[in-house]
Amino acid sequence: MTASTNAPKVSVVVPAYNSGPHIERLIASLLRQSLPPGEFEAVFVDDGSTDSTGARLDELAAEHPHIRVVHIENSGWPSRPRNVGVANARGEYVFFSDDDDWFGDEALERLYAYAVENDADIVIGKMAGHGRSVPRELFRRDRPDATLDNAPLIDSLTAHKLFRRSFLDGHEIRFVEEKRRLEDHLFVVRAFLLSKRTSVLSNYVCYHHIRRQDAGNVTAQGLDPAGYYANLRDVLDVVDAHTEPGPLRDRLHRRWLRNEMVSRLRGKRFLGEPADWVEQVALECGKIIRERFAPGVAAGLPPLQRAITALAAADDLAGLRELAEWEAGVRVRARVDGHRVDGTVLTVDVTAHLASGDQPVTLTASDGRYAIVLPVDLEPEILDVTARRAMTRLDVVARRKEGGEECFLPVEFRVEDEPVPDAGPGRVHLVHHATATVDFATLNGGRTEGTWLLKARLTENGWTEDTRLPLTFRCAADGAPPARVVPAAKKKPALHQRVRNRLRRVARRLLGR
Repeated sequence: MTASTNAPKVSVVVPAYNSGPHIERLIASLLRQSLPPGEFEAVFVDDGSTDSTGARLDELAAEHPHIRVVHIENSGWPSRPRNVGVANARGEYVFFSDDDDWFGDEALERLYAYAVENDADIVIGKMAGHGRSVPRELFRRDRPDATLDNAPLIDSLTAHKLFRRSFLDGHEIRFVEEKRRLEDHLFVVRAFLLSKRTSVLSNYVCYHHIRRQDAGNVTAQGLDPAGYYANLRDVLDVVDAHTEPGPLRDRLHRRWLRNEMVSRLRGKRFLGEPADWVEQVALECGKIIRERFAPGVAAGLPPLQRAITALAAADDLAGLRELAEWEAGVRVRARVDGHRVDGTVLTVDVTAHLASGDQPVTLTASDGRYAIVLPVDLEPEILDVTARRAMTRLDVVARRKEGGEECFLPVEFRVEDEPVPDAGPGRVHLVHHATATVDFATLNGGRTEGTWLLKARLTENGWTEDTRLPLTFRCAADGAPPARVVPAAKKKPALHQRVRNRLRRVARRLLGR
């Protein structure tokens, strides 16, 4: 299907409320788009702003014919502005953007071309996160025909996607306009389940997703556990209405168990919230686990997450806290064993393992079976990691400092058991070795000018942890050979200054400041 000669190819729908200067980066990115202005439009829906946002958007629309503004009374939630935007959109496809995010310069052109090439109802463009998480595995490669069966689509439930407008209209897919949590999930899950084809474009960062420092987080101050998990049940109802009991439903349910329940009950996140609020969350999660999830949902989780699920299902708050206190110290330790640069090709050797404090995360190994050692008593099948051992992975990731793009580097890796004699007989920990080789002439589609940081990303038994590697490279131009950046040594303060600084720190502690 192609767009008519009079209709734009893409309509970008943007809810805006008291955006202030935060909207300027989005505006600038829209004005830089490689897709000609006559081929796309931006529909800003001013949700009753009380600052200068409405006037700024009117001024913008007066200067640029492909930008339009709709003013509505304040709804207090992005759902109604998005629906109003779709009703006013003329594009063949619609993209939902937030007012403080921004686009890559070629995003709309590439997204539309990929949609037409694959005749897709939905296209998900690669996202870069700035202070917030975005799907990782989903963007490991391009996926022209991604489904809920063959790809981790369920990991991407924000509305920041390209949707065929006739698809949304034909199925009457709209946002629920009442104030509620997880409204994006309701919209996107239904769209995924009804889409004839969904495509994932991973070779270009299309959308930059930011968490503003002044934005409120969804924590104990902003989330009512009973209301939140009632809204989550509504999302599960959508899944159940479109699937039969079995592996697919279990896989989809597992996403909410993992992300909206287990993740709130583990490690530093658990310990960082008020105890009474965490208790309410745990009890609400326990109800849903017992009432809504088949056994296969938790069974498909890694062992750490299975353990948290079992404790939550038993309303074992003491066990959850004990496990969280132990897990709060878990991190990945990695070292660079060597690196080589040959023209534009970089090769890096990395070794990594998981540790809790000063001790490695250990397993018991016996007769070819492995079980993770945790500080809580649970059934043996929950702790068994035999099948999971082959699923562990060490990746090397390059992140461009200037733009936030992340690229998985091609790696060859192996895993070895290393005995931990001090931990007792049969105790081992997993040591991961990876060799990453990348050609900077082709990395990120050849767009390599700038500074590249390297990270080790270790996935093991329920953890996916990153750590910076002590290697930084700069490319003077796109596709140029990388040059090692060696940090300048910090100048040591003079003795009298060090003594003065020490006295200041002691004084602050004594004064309780």
